Amino acid sequence: MGATGGIREMPHMTEGPGTTDSEALATLHRVFGYEAFRGEQAAVIEHVVAGGDAVVLMPTGGGKSLCYQIPSLVRPGTGVVVSPLIALMQDQVDALRALGVRAGFINSTQDFDERRTVEAEFLAGELDLLYLAPERLRVAATLDLLSRGKISVFAIDEAHCVSQWGHDFRPDYLALSLLGERWPDVPRIALTATATHATHEEITQRLGMPTARHFVASFDRPNIQYRIVPKADPKKQLLAFLREEHPGDAGIVYCLSRNSVERTAEFLSANGIEAVPYHAGLDAGTRAAHQSRFLREEGLVVVATIAFGMGIDKPDVRFVAHLDLPKSVEGYYQETGRAGRDGLPSTAWMAYGLNDVIQQRKLIQSGEGDEAFRRRAAAHLDAMLALCETAQCRRGQLLAYFGQEPSAAGCGNCDTCLTPPETWDGTVAAQKVLSTVVRLQRERGQKFGAVQIVDILLGKRSAKVIQFDHDQLSVFGIGEELTDGEWRGVVRQLLAQGLLAVEGEYGTLVLTEASGSVLRRERDVPLRKEPKKPATSRSGSSRGERKAKAAAAELPGELVPAFEALRAWRAEQAREQGVPAYVIFHDATLREIVIRRPGSVRELGTVGGVGEKKLATYGRGCWRC
Repeated sequence: MGATGGIREMPHMTEGPGTTDSEALATLHRVFGYEAFRGEQAAVIEHVVAGGDAVVLMPTGGGKSLCYQIPSLVRPGTGVVVSPLIALMQDQVDALRALGVRAGFINSTQDFDERRTVEAEFLAGELDLLYLAPERLRVAATLDLLSRGKISVFAIDEAHCVSQWGHDFRPDYLALSLLGERWPDVPRIALTATATHATHEEITQRLGMPTARHFVASFDRPNIQYRIVPKADPKKQLLAFLREEHPGDAGIVYCLSRNSVERTAEFLSANGIEAVPYHAGLDAGTRAAHQSRFLREEGLVVVATIAFGMGIDKPDVRFVAHLDLPKSVEGYYQETGRAGRDGLPSTAWMAYGLNDVIQQRKLIQSGEGDEAFRRRAAAHLDAMLALCETAQCRRGQLLAYFGQEPSAAGCGNCDTCLTPPETWDGTVAAQKVLSTVVRLQRERGQKFGAVQIVDILLGKRSAKVIQFDHDQLSVFGIGEELTDGEWRGVVRQLLAQGLLAVEGEYGTLVLTEASGSVLRRERDVPLRKEPKKPATSRSGSSRGERKAKAAAAELPGELVPAFEALRAWRAEQAREQGVPAYVIFHDATLREIVIRRPGSVRELGTVGGVGEKKLATYGRGCWRC
């Protein structure tokens, strides 16, 4: 998480029990400019300040960073933060220094003199927080350095990286149990935004934290609208979505391959939407430049593989789009969670189709790892497919996956709640698809993919149908009651339900153990009805409804000029200092300023997000705006 990610800009927060007049609460107000903790923050901080270990699961934007920043400031010594986000450490440190926190980092991007300076500051007790990449802890010199200083707390950020079944496994995290062995009296706090119960247990075991207290916040992000649309022409669907709902907004578009990333970025740029690519195949300088632009500019779209995004602390990301199916619900949740960190309305949008299912199944079969690994990957994919195919509330399905109780009434802010899909009895259609696969295998000894199966059912005399005499099969033309798109939807849902499987390099379809129960009429097959014309972008609320929701967060018209003046002042400050604009102030702080209209610098200091350091640094200039 970013350095200031512990505070989501909210004017009103609920005070936690036992925090009144405490040193932690005083530090929150003095440094971060807020009057009270929210949710589990107070309990976590109190426990760690008292010397206890903690495992913390909170959603992106839920306040995790604060849970180790405050203890690091309150306890004697330096808080050591283990983070895999080398490319973001400079921004994390800059953001903390802007708050008056003495922060530094040690990683491979520094030269000898820079590293020696930070080491000297640590040994002299002149740092409140020190960021380290996990691989640094495998270097004897780093361990020797830490042993010669005073450490207040160890924070292990992005702790899901320790899980070998997780979506972002990092081998260096496996060695972090040595922290508890070598410094048994220093409290440790492990934090992540995404973990199932199994991953949660694995984090605890692998980090050697058996006595840690566990804090699990709600995974719900009610400001994010989840939407999944049938994939037709995905790049054009994406373009329409951005033009109609998010013109000029910053956002992230995820694609599975590097080629798709490049093509999509070029397509958006050619159609008037400023977009840059980001993937591991680009040189380090280009990746760093594109990431820096995304953090510092407003309205830029980054098209990326999953190599981008972890730790990005940009609060005004208004959308996250997926043009390919994520491999797991954990990955999907973490990626979509990068939208709307400021609590304002945002969208998680995905285009999803049959080829996504086939491609992911093939990747699992052909990927590295033993049979147990492939089974686990298949289980992750099954859960993701269930989310895509559900006719129930998507948010409810997400919460249930992470072991939390969803609302029985639905969330009212996902596509299946806003426009409930129709379902139908697809048993006969399923039998026709499975029978076609059976006929090809038993009568001809052949296996084919979805296109050939659908052509046979529709009675299409395509070149391949004629080549293999498939128009002579008894099942030829028995499916004319459905369209091509509807049959593809049936095949996709049969794959999702485990009634069909993908086999081999060419993605041919084969039966599963469960197929027989359908062919014997022992099992019904309910299916989602495919739209006659796949929605270009919106499958939930109308454009007007979305505009109305966004307008609820907007300022009255007469206050907009003052707000824009503050944004312009903030942009100038950010350019002069070479930092992202949100390091100066978040939008929510500027909104509160124009609404409350403080009459003095002292009154400005009561605005949420204006701590002592920022008041001293920016108070005069900001107030005069």
